[in-house]
Amino acid sequence: MNILRKVILTGWLISCTLIVPAQNVVTLKSLLNELADASAVARLPESQYLLRQVSSYDRHSVSAQQPGWFANEDHTNFIRMENNSGRNEHVMMDEDGPGAIVRFWETTFKRPGTLRIYFDNEPNARIIIPGYDLMKFPYPLGKGLLIPHSSYEAEAKGGSTLYLPMPYKKHCKVTWEDPQNPVAEKRYYQINFRKYPAGTKVETFSGSVFTANKALIKRVNDKLLNPNIQQIKNSKAYKVAAQGTAIIPLPAGSHAVSFFQIKLNDTTQYTDALLRSLFLKAVFDGEQTVYCPLSDFFGSGAGSTAVNSWYRTVSPKAEMISRFVMPYQRSGRLAVVNKNDAAVNLTITVISKPWNWDASSLYFHADWRQENNIPIKRTEADKPIEWDVAKFTGAGLFVGETFSVNNHMHKWYGEGDQKLWVDGEQFTSEYGTGLEDYYNTSWAPVVIYQSPFANATRADNEDSFGENTFTRTRNLDAVPFNKQFHYNVEMLGWENGSADISATIYWYGKKGAKNLLQQTE
Repeated sequence: MNILRKVILTGWLISCTLIVPAQNVVTLKSLLNELADASAVARLPESQYLLRQVSSYDRHSVSAQQPGWFANEDHTNFIRMENNSGRNEHVMMDEDGPGAIVRFWETTFKRPGTLRIYFDNEPNARIIIPGYDLMKFPYPLGKGLLIPHSSYEAEAKGGSTLYLPMPYKKHCKVTWEDPQNPVAEKRYYQINFRKYPAGTKVETFSGSVFTANKALIKRVNDKLLNPNIQQIKNSKAYKVAAQGTAIIPLPAGSHAVSFFQIKLNDTTQYTDALLRSLFLKAVFDGEQTVYCPLSDFFGSGAGSTAVNSWYRTVSPKAEMISRFVMPYQRSGRLAVVNKNDAAVNLTITVISKPWNWDASSLYFHADWRQENNIPIKRTEADKPIEWDVAKFTGAGLFVGETFSVNNHMHKWYGEGDQKLWVDGEQFTSEYGTGLEDYYNTSWAPVVIYQSPFANATRADNEDSFGENTFTRTRNLDAVPFNKQFHYNVEMLGWENGSADISATIYWYGKKGAKNLLQQTE
């Protein structure tokens, strides 16, 4: 761990120890209930935490001021090798608690070997997985919590992503025992985990804890795959004049929008150009917090493509649904701004409910930015850039983005790593291993896929030329920040070229929090 980052982290843990609520206990049950609660991210976490990631990123990447920052051998990089009971195990994660693993992504070419997860400094692993394959997780899970990648092959290459939370009281270690030393096959991984302040009470994951929560696990898994589509009531028709605006009023007083649906009555208007010129706007308590094209907001990118996720559902040329919870204390207003030269007829449904506004409540934000002809470079020697996705000031939670690319090349553009920085840290909270890995797939498949928290919703061509859209949203792996948040991505591809990129950023913030990169009217 970077020394300065370790000092900062230690200081944070000491300061937080004094304010940990004594009654809070983090358990598998509490985390599962949080995972299946769309409103959870609309408040500061009850049990505060830092969100961190360990990954197989290229260890030549030390600093933006040093050579190797764009190094791209993002595999088979471990913390160390140690001997346990005569076994040589490569350590992937070694973290003191209290904490919880909340996302585990991995992929490889060949599977032989053994994954082990140790808790609380115990000599024996509580979880043993026969192979570099989370699909062989020893407890039964559905595809809401354990997701095979679109490239997954049971006996060959491909990977999967595990969303079952695994809390621990004192310590967590993840290791890989490979049949060959040194490791010959490429092993890629990302493990996102929460780090709670010292003194936080945690119930450590175990087989008996899993069994006790088996029914809840099934309910949560089913709910993630089939979000509650609320009964549609009080739909209203709007005619939005060319270059006009439709205002959608909301109830006065403390409420939260919990369901928002838009339909274009004329299905021939579901075009890339028209949808990119219809903007959703939201003003809560006198402050504009949402401004972006409709299709990007709902996760389709350019046009109307299917989205089947926890927070959003899109049926192409039929309906667009958001389940992002949007609270306000006194007043709220939604609007659709029509920047087209033709009128648009819409049917809009909004469901809002009373909200108990308190000091933990946050405002929902969705910002959009677009930049054309961004250079894509093949190697560090070609002098690539890092493209900024978001820069926040203030306090809040980062909960995801829609990343839409119009690729001008007939080659893959997504070799670059995602980098997330929190509160001025000197090294990243998250250092990724490539664009497709960040979005819960692997091996650069240019295909449509759907899962609760990460989707590829548009893929025009197998070679990645043309429009491509990825979207990822976060819940247990939402990233808290107190002062600053910075997210950028390396512009690396399989050849030199360029692309147009649009990013819609979803986040929650305290009053006055800002995205310095947001585009406004």
